[in-house]
Amino acid sequence: MKEQSETYLTIPNQLTALRILLVPVFVVLLLQVDPYMKLLGVIVFVLASLTDIYDGYHARKYGVTTRLGAFLDPLADKLLITAAFFLYVGMGFLSLWMVILVVVRDVVITALRIYAEFKDRPVVTSVEAKYKTLVQNIFVYVVMALILMKEASFSGANVAVMSSRFLESGYLNYIMLAVTVFTVYTGISYLVSNWRIYLQKPLEGQ
Repeated sequence: MKEQSETYLTIPNQLTALRILLVPVFVVLLLQVDPYMKLLGVIVFVLASLTDIYDGYHARKYGVTTRLGAFLDPLADKLLITAAFFLYVGMGFLSLWMVILVVVRDVVITALRIYAEFKDRPVVTSVEAKYKTLVQNIFVYVVMALILMKEASFSGANVAVMSSRFLESGYLNYIMLAVTVFTVYTGISYLVSNWRIYLQKPLEGQ
């Protein structure tokens, strides 16, 4: 395992904590009727996502890692994306069952990765898993863009009508189905690649 920092108050950990705190903020703002509050909610989401990029860069560059960070960082990422998915369900754009499948997969795999990290057991992260994260993020951002575009004050009346019709048409569920299938597949792939690690007997002192 990488060298652990002696203090938990590292810059990456502070940014991770900030990302978690911003989750309810962006949700509340995006639920507002005022289009400018929705825009502010999207900005908050983008800023929260940027903290993830920077805290990872900072941790790698300066070798500042902690067990708390190893636990909180993936948790914060999942909270951010999961909140967006459930928000879209609440808005009537997505079916709940697909989001639940995605969330269950991500919770299980994240918990297993954290366990492996604490036990100093290296795991295999597939290329597909990285693509999964990218696909989920792209989907979330596209839907947010459509939510803003359905506000006539941002996009004009014609674009607003088209965006609103698309969001309410059910086509997003077909796209989400593809995201869900791919997400579940990467979870199964992870378990197949790493199952031996979790069946190992713990070393003395662990």
